[in-house]
Amino acid sequence: MNRPFEPPAALAALPVRERVSSRARKLRIEIRPGGEIWLIIPQGISRARAYAFLAERADWARRHATRLQTQIAAPMPLRFDGTDRIPLRGIDTPLRVLLAPALAVRVATDDIALAVPPQQLADRTALERALGRALRETARADTAAALSIEASRLDIGYHGPRIADQRSRWGSCSAGGLISLNWRLVMAPAEVLRYVVVHELCHRRHHDHSPRFWRLVARQMPGFESPRRWLRLHGTELSWILPRPA
Repeated sequence: MNRPFEPPAALAALPVRERVSSRARKLRIEIRPGGEIWLIIPQGISRARAYAFLAERADWARRHATRLQTQIAAPMPLRFDGTDRIPLRGIDTPLRVLLAPALAVRVATDDIALAVPPQQLADRTALERALGRALRETARADTAAALSIEASRLDIGYHGPRIADQRSRWGSCSAGGLISLNWRLVMAPAEVLRYVVVHELCHRRHHDHSPRFWRLVARQMPGFESPRRWLRLHGTELSWILPRPA
């Protein structure tokens, strides 16, 4: 009789949770707010192989989990009282609140103005949804412009963009060429959005992460390592600005 698999004792101190994914193409480790470590396992991959993968990267996972536990404090929820500031294209931007007959949001380069009927000032859910919709549309416009420029330089066709709120990806490129990007990238520095756009467009030539793929990324965007590093260090924080619905 086969004994149930037990994770290695050396990993006992890590707060690891598992998720088997039908969409995942490869094993990966996610460090989530609070320092929780998730091991994402593609269907068909054994737990023994998955934990061997984690064991090889345990020091990295431990360092990043500790950093999120002790060095990064999740921001206070938005107050919607005119004192909030949120990142827009990497710049700390005021969120103004104005009394108006109808709920509307204007996103400008120097501020974000939220027009709110007096009776809705206390409706946090409605305000968060309105702000989220406005930022999604801003992300759509920024992404469409970046895709047009970079695809022309690469001489590559594509479909989209599709703007979503993926939990574990910043972007993806389907076999048919549909480019999907996470709307929260509009809060990151502009070069970070550009890197994800370039990354996904390069998958139109090489649908893998082979050396030839990374050579193409480097030719299209010299210095891409810096925005890629920014995402690894700060990407989780973008999920705290407007939390996803439970």
